[in-house]
Amino acid sequence: MYNNQPIGLFDSGIGGTSIWKAIHELLPNESTIYLADSAHAPYGEKSKETILELSKKNTEYLLNAGCKLIVVACNTATTNAIKELRALYNVPFIGIEPAIKPAALSSKTQTIGILATKGTLSSELFNKAVEAYTTTTIVEQIGHGLVELIEAGQLDSEEIKAKLKSYLEPMIAANIDYLVLGCSHYPYLIPLIKKILPPQIQIIDSGEAVARQTLAVLKEKTGLHDSSHSTQLFYTNTNPNVLSALLDSKYPVNQLDF
Repeated sequence: MYNNQPIGLFDSGIGGTSIWKAIHELLPNESTIYLADSAHAPYGEKSKETILELSKKNTEYLLNAGCKLIVVACNTATTNAIKELRALYNVPFIGIEPAIKPAALSSKTQTIGILATKGTLSSELFNKAVEAYTTTTIVEQIGHGLVELIEAGQLDSEEIKAKLKSYLEPMIAANIDYLVLGCSHYPYLIPLIKKILPPQIQIIDSGEAVARQTLAVLKEKTGLHDSSHSTQLFYTNTNPNVLSALLDSKYPVNQLDF
């Protein structure tokens, strides 16, 4: 069974491109539409009701564009809205959640760190995941201000370095051996994070796991692209230059009012 309709992805901005890259690497023949709601970033400081309304708006845009599957490429939107989205729309959804399970199961020190947004750390879905690993100490840290700096293109600024240092040093002191990145923006900070963390601390993000799950759902429910011709479309509702800077120049970024 083939289905040449695109995969839709949305995020509260440019961070979900880290998820898009993992999916595109595994499934290069699939067409995709990426929607960056940067005008409303970050979602992590918003109420659950607002996050749900923004997620519905993004979903409906992608469904109107003919998407066969929606990837919620945002931890905050996944943990606060995916249950409702699945109930409202007749299309498969794939979300991203902090990779607590592999970190907790692999930890030798029984202490892991999670860097995430306030919206993710305070969500019901996140807290249920934490409750499943009561023998592991989980050091939680809200990444205040990180998304805004990434959205502003300041990936190597002194301000972002100082924030990361202040967030990670208490985790190092607590003897974590795994750091879980609980926001799709944060993989873009891995080069900086590696300069702060001791080499024995492993960093885990969700990109590869989401890509594998996308492949499984396509095979099971919607059908794969027949690879005759695929397109990669990117849309943002703010200045397209920041999103463009994260992508290959062959992918133009379109600015929309949504």
